[in-house]
Amino acid sequence: MKFNFAVVIPMANEQADFKPFVNSLTEELNSLECGTVYFVVDTVSKDNTLQLCQDLSAKDSRFVTVWAPENKNVVDAYMRGYKEALKSKHELIIEMDAGLSHDPKALPMFLRVLNEGNECAFGSRFINGGSICDSTWKRTFLSKFGTILSNVLLGSKMYDMTSGYQGFHADVVEKFVNYNLLSKAHFYQTELRYLLRKSRYAEIPIHYRAPSPSVSKKAIYNSFDVLFHYFFLRLGFKAPVIK
Repeated sequence: MKFNFAVVIPMANEQADFKPFVNSLTEELNSLECGTVYFVVDTVSKDNTLQLCQDLSAKDSRFVTVWAPENKNVVDAYMRGYKEALKSKHELIIEMDAGLSHDPKALPMFLRVLNEGNECAFGSRFINGGSICDSTWKRTFLSKFGTILSNVLLGSKMYDMTSGYQGFHADVVEKFVNYNLLSKAHFYQTELRYLLRKSRYAEIPIHYRAPSPSVSKKAIYNSFDVLFHYFFLRLGFKAPVIK
């Protein structure tokens, strides 16, 4: 079955892993015989990533390079990619990280789950079949602890609240793409899963590589700010939800 789907990928300083990542992604697109990839590049990228993306786009129309110098953070990059995908009328939109953190071989499973009546498909490293490799114990601890703390404070019930590999139907994306998200870093994925907790969703086992040895203190502080903001709203019976 062919799907009208897009993949949104922020790209920053990806020169070292660009070729193997693109080769793996291209292999999946060829197998599926469908799909468009939106590379979102901004001024955070200091190497040759933009040129590599533009060269690929010139050779293969399935890869669209979006230059977004106005982005202020990684959340802006994701949202810009989603907006580009919506403008092109894709029915299913999947976000993933570059740098071989997320395996493109999981794309068919995301598409299948979204085609089976689910509005959202969330990648999970902590269910049967999922895993984390090439990661420090601190990075793994942050991911697991973040999930436990989020579920306790927010009342969510997911096995993985901090993964960034996820997919949605376009009508769900239309609801959150202009929502006033509070996160400025990767906690945005936790925030989004919390806001979409009433949707029809399924968690999908994914294999995750964490080549980055740490998470910035600024990102961690922002995560706690956002987490406790929603926690106190929940205590006051004012918990927001995107339906």
